[in-house]
Amino acid sequence: MSETANRPVGRRTFVLGSAAAAGTAALTGPLAAPASAASFGYSDDGSNYVVDTGASLVFKVSKTNGDLTSLVYKGTEYQGYGGKNSHIESGLGTSTVTIKQSGSTILISVAYGTLKHYYAARSGENNVYLWTNKADDSVSATRYIVRVKAGMFLNDEPDSYTYAPTTIEASDVFEKSDGQTRSKHYSKLRVVDYDYIGWSTGSVGLYVVRSNHEKASGGPFYRSLLRHQSADGGGLYEILYYGENQTEAQRFGLQGPYVIAFTDGGAPSSALYHANLTTPWADSLGISGYVGASGRGRLAGVGITGRNTAFPYTVGLANPAAQYWGPARSSDGWFSIPGVLPGTYTLTVFKGELAVHTTSVTVTAGGTTTLNTLAIPSSNDPGNASAIWRIGDWNGSPSGFKNADLMTYAHPSDSRAASWTGNVVIGGGTETSAFPCYLWKDVNSGILVYFKLTAAQAAAAHTLRIGVTTAYANGRPQISVNDWTSSIPSPPAQPSTRSLTVGSYRGNNHTFTYSVPASAWLSDTSRYNVLKINVVSGSGTTSFLSAGTAIDAIDLLA
Repeated sequence: MSETANRPVGRRTFVLGSAAAAGTAALTGPLAAPASAASFGYSDDGSNYVVDTGASLVFKVSKTNGDLTSLVYKGTEYQGYGGKNSHIESGLGTSTVTIKQSGSTILISVAYGTLKHYYAARSGENNVYLWTNKADDSVSATRYIVRVKAGMFLNDEPDSYTYAPTTIEASDVFEKSDGQTRSKHYSKLRVVDYDYIGWSTGSVGLYVVRSNHEKASGGPFYRSLLRHQSADGGGLYEILYYGENQTEAQRFGLQGPYVIAFTDGGAPSSALYHANLTTPWADSLGISGYVGASGRGRLAGVGITGRNTAFPYTVGLANPAAQYWGPARSSDGWFSIPGVLPGTYTLTVFKGELAVHTTSVTVTAGGTTTLNTLAIPSSNDPGNASAIWRIGDWNGSPSGFKNADLMTYAHPSDSRAASWTGNVVIGGGTETSAFPCYLWKDVNSGILVYFKLTAAQAAAAHTLRIGVTTAYANGRPQISVNDWTSSIPSPPAQPSTRSLTVGSYRGNNHTFTYSVPASAWLSDTSRYNVLKINVVSGSGTTSFLSAGTAIDAIDLLA
């Protein structure tokens, strides 16, 4: 089986082994004709409710705690490793578990304190639909994990540690003998980049199709673990809330549906994707917190002006109760965000991952809120400022910097990483690719940037800006220019957990500004001025867990 068949793929990637060549005939899902409805129904084996979907899937749910204890597809058991079931977080305690059948739907309801969890099956489908309603902090429910038996699927992608026996950080980052690193954190993908996660052998595919994440936190560019595989087996995740490198408070309420989907090797049916999935059949099931299509609204915008068309733009909605997003059309900035719970939201326009415009909007149930053209003020985009020189693009991410792409799926110590040290000379066009995406107090603090100024430029004061996307342990840049040294800036609000070593640069974008006096520049314009960037902090430990920060852009304004 090809390695490609095991990648954590998104909606736009459909190369999934030999089944991909079969096209839509390889897909199963709600649009597929039922394989057989004759056996659809449920039974009670004493310990579990046993659900036969009438297709090729039979699954069991514990009557004691609501664990998913069995997933048998085409006669083969896939669920379980290490004696563990599939479940919310690490499993619930004794719960109230009930089951009912309504025509072609079976619903299992699990109640554990204030937490409500649901499994649903539809006649003729090889899918399990799940909802989770976390009402408060009384129950730790940050994920649903589908545990898969060892040997069912192969995986030596970044999010695996099957072949990586050496632990290099905490208990979840590992190193292979060739120096490549593996961890369940290394998914490569932001939430906006994927609709499903899973594996395929070419003849069998097992996936978790994510929900719309309206009750999750972190926005469209958030990264969290999606799957893993070790010698004991594999795990597929739906993250309901993940606190690592998190920028928002936890939201409460019903999340879902998310879907466990079996296929004959191809991608899940596109009807399962969060943008397309509607479940009118669930409207009358009594799911706690459920809001059907009629109770939701849509936001639409006719366009966005003031964009830099070299970059993608995303429109996001957020309030304490929910979050949504959608792409802005490249030609004119038109956007549409359907399925929004009624309420007032902060609308944010992102250039890449950088917020460049905000406003307030209200969405009502059953209607469409249409906005006139949104105009991004020129001053809101730092990339519009005239600069003597600039390293990187102001887009809210370290894209283009040295090692930036690798760091979304590897540890900074990975053997594939280019040297984290090395100075940069302005001129020649390779400044960005030569400048490291991350700076650490104990690794590469003190990097130098060499540049020349004209006589007119050297005669004036200038503002130097450093944009960052996150920081670890309050790491922030202090600069010196020749013999002049800036004060130490105050640390901006950033997540307090690991970030740079677990595949994420997404924190709170912040711009540090330094007023450099004319007296700092060299009067001899034939010589290079020297900018030195140090990382300062009283926190952190050593090496790649010392205080650090991720770079968005650096420039010297005209």
